[in-house]
Amino acid sequence: MANHKSAKTRIRRNNKRNIINSSRRSRVRTFIKKVIAAINENNKELAQASFKVAESELMRAARIGVVETNKASRIVSRLSKKIKAL
Repeated sequence: MANHKSAKTRIRRNNKRNIINSSRRSRVRTFIKKVIAAINENNKELAQASFKVAESELMRAARIGVVETNKASRIVSRLSKKIKAL
C-alpha cells in the first residue's frame, strides 16, 4: 500500500481516469456496433450515417489516448471498406 501522500493521490487519480476511460471505450464500441448492425442489414445509407459518427468518436478517443491511433485508423479503414462493398 502507498505510504506517500503523492502516491495516494496518484492512486485516486488513476481510479478516476480508469472510470472515465472505460466509459469512453464503451461509448466507442457502441458506435462501432451500430455501424456493423447497419452493414449486416445491407442498409448503406444508415451505415454511412452511423459510420460518420463512429469515425469522429474513434478519432476523438485516439486523440485523448483511450484507443491507440493506429488501432482507430485500422478500424475506420475496415469499416469503410465494408460499407463500400455494400
